[in-house]
Amino acid sequence: MLADGAAIPLVVLRHGRARRMKLRFDELGDRALLTIPPRASLPHALDWVRAQREWIEGQRGRNGGLVVLGEGTLVPFEGMPLRIVATGARTRQVRVENGDLLVGGPADLAGVRVLRWLKAQARTALASETQALAARHALPLRNVAIGDPRARWGSCSVDGNIRYSWRLIMAPAHVRLATVAHEVAHLQHMHHGPDFHALVRAISPVCPDAARAWLRTEGRGLHRYTA
Repeated sequence: MLADGAAIPLVVLRHGRARRMKLRFDELGDRALLTIPPRASLPHALDWVRAQREWIEGQRGRNGGLVVLGEGTLVPFEGMPLRIVATGARTRQVRVENGDLLVGGPADLAGVRVLRWLKAQARTALASETQALAARHALPLRNVAIGDPRARWGSCSVDGNIRYSWRLIMAPAHVRLATVAHEVAHLQHMHHGPDFHALVRAISPVCPDAARAWLRTEGRGLHRYTA
């Protein structure tokens, strides 16, 4: 299909439990996903999708498409945009200097190195902050890990394992700290009731409401970055 003058792939999924057609836009795959009931007419469904072209264009425009990390790319780190500069130096070290992210080694691998560096920074920061907060409030933390989930920024299991999205390192520090407080509070309350929210507010060093608001409006954009 075409939207905004460009071809956009459309994936049609027949779902046994679907009762109506449902359209969503996958910004990471830059494609539209259409779910339809098992006996729905495909030609009718495609006509319906064409009528949603303006909505699809809007969804695509909201995110601006994928950002492939490489020489000259701007990437956020703790809320601040840094420009990737491939130095060509023999050392493969990545460091921040005067608003730039200096990357050694071959220029064509700069994006991969930056991605690896961001994940390492996230792992270090989130593990340290989570361990410190849990210890301060005597909460039973077992392990801290990172991943790349698309549906949540953090999760806590009943046995005390906390897992975060590494992409939190790109968000402002207060967003990361509030997310840490949220997951640490789950070590005591495995629900989202009044007691849980009271504990979050008691232990969070920042305003959790402001962090949630930031993630609602800006969080999707963090998933744009790839190598």
